[in-house]
Amino acid sequence: MVRDMTKGRVAPILLKFSLPLLISVVFQQLYSIADSVIAGRCINKDALSAIGASYPITMIFLAIGTGMNIGCSVVISTLFGAKNYRQMKTAVYTSLISTAVLSAVLTVAGYFTSGLFLRLLGTDKSIFPDSQTYLNIYVFGLLFLFIYNICTGIFTALGDGNTPLYFLIGSSLGNIALDLLFVAVLKMGVAGTAWATFICQGVCSVLAFIVLTRRISKIKSEKFAYFSWKTLGKIASMSIPSILQQSFVSVGQLFIQSLVNSCGTDVVAGYASAIKLNTFAITSFSAVGNSVSSFTAQNIGAGEFKRVRKGFRVGALLCVGIAVMFTVVYVVFSNGLIYLFMDKSHGDTETAAEAGRHFMAVVAPFYAAVALKLTGDAVLRGGRRVRAFMVTTFSDLILRVAFAFILKPHFGATGIWLSWPVGWVISGMISLSLYAVYIKNIYSKTKKESVEDEPKLQEISDK
Repeated sequence: MVRDMTKGRVAPILLKFSLPLLISVVFQQLYSIADSVIAGRCINKDALSAIGASYPITMIFLAIGTGMNIGCSVVISTLFGAKNYRQMKTAVYTSLISTAVLSAVLTVAGYFTSGLFLRLLGTDKSIFPDSQTYLNIYVFGLLFLFIYNICTGIFTALGDGNTPLYFLIGSSLGNIALDLLFVAVLKMGVAGTAWATFICQGVCSVLAFIVLTRRISKIKSEKFAYFSWKTLGKIASMSIPSILQQSFVSVGQLFIQSLVNSCGTDVVAGYASAIKLNTFAITSFSAVGNSVSSFTAQNIGAGEFKRVRKGFRVGALLCVGIAVMFTVVYVVFSNGLIYLFMDKSHGDTETAAEAGRHFMAVVAPFYAAVALKLTGDAVLRGGRRVRAFMVTTFSDLILRVAFAFILKPHFGATGIWLSWPVGWVISGMISLSLYAVYIKNIYSKTKKESVEDEPKLQEISDK
C-alpha cells in the first residue's frame, strides 16, 4: 500500500507509518542479536568475542546499505509527493541497478581486506580465525543486504512500512531457527551463525524485490527510462552524504573497537553484548527518524511547508517516549539482558558481564538526547539540507572518538563508555539549532519563494 502523507492529521499519519518501521527494527535486530546470543550460550565466550570483534567492520557495509536506503528514499519521496510518477519510476530502477553494481565491487574488496581490517583492530589471536570466517561469509551476502535495504527505502518512500515488515518477520524467525540448527545441532560453530544470516537475508531480499517491482508496475505513468545518469546524480547527492554519515560513524566505531580490544577479551565480550543492546535502541530512534524524513520530503515536494514542523514535534515526542522506555529497561534489567548473551553457569563470564552492565549504566540514561538529535537530523535530511546534516553527524563522531582516546588512559574502559553521552549531548544541541534555523527560513518565505528555493527534482532528465 502506498501512503500520501501530504494530507490529513499529522500525528495519526506518523504513528501509523512509524509503527511498522519500529516493529521492523525489532526483527531486524534479531539477526545480529540471535547470532551473538546463540554463539555465546551454545559455543563459548570466545565465540561471542569473535562475532563482536568483526561487528564494527560489518557495520561499515551496513552503513553503506543504510545510506543508499536513505538517499533513494528522500529523492523518491519528493517525486512521489510531487506526483511525478514517471521520474519516480526512473529513480526506483536507477537505484536498484546501481546498488547491484556497487555490491559486486564491495564483495570483492571486502573478501580480500577482511583479515587486514581485523589485524588493524588488534583482534586477539585466539579469536582471529573465527572472526575472519564470520566476516568473509557476511561479505558474500552483500548483494542481498543492499538490495533489501534499497527495497525497504523505496517502500518507505511510498508510505508503505508494512510490506518490508512481513518479509523481515519471516526472515528473522527463519534466521533464529537456522542459527539453532547450524550451531546447536550441527555444531558448525561461528560459521553456522553467518550462514544462517546469509540464507535468510537472501530469501528476504529476493521476495522484497519481486513484490516491489510488481507494486511499481501498477502505478500509472508515462513511458520512463530504467536508468538515468542524471537521476543517479540526484540520488548520489543524497546517498553519498548519508553513506558518509553512516560510514564515518562506523569508522569511529572501528577506532573505539581498537580501544576496547586493548582492554582484554572479557571487556570485548561484555562490550559485544552491550553494543548489540545499544544498537537496538539507536536503530529504533532511527526508524522513527526515517519516517519523519520521508514525511518531510513528501511535504516539501508538495509545497506543504507548515506540516514539516508538526512532523518534527510528533516525531520528537515519539522518539523521546521510546528513549525513556529503553533507558528504564536497560538500567533496571541490565544484568539479565547481558546474561542473555552468556551462560551464567560458566565461571569465567562475570568479569565480561560486569563490563557490559557498566556500559549500559553509563550510556542508557542519555538516550533522550540522541533521540532528539536524530529527529532533528531527519528533518534536515528530508529537506535536503545536506551540509547541516553532515555537520551534526560529524560532530557526534569526532567528539565520541576524541573523548574515547582522551579519557581511556585515565579511566580505562569507563572513559570509553563516557564518550557516547558527551558526543550525543553536544551534537544534539547542534542538530536542534540547525533545525530551528531551517524552520525559521522556510516560514519566513512565501510558499512560492520556498518552492523555488527547493532543488528541482521534477526537472531531472531521463537521459
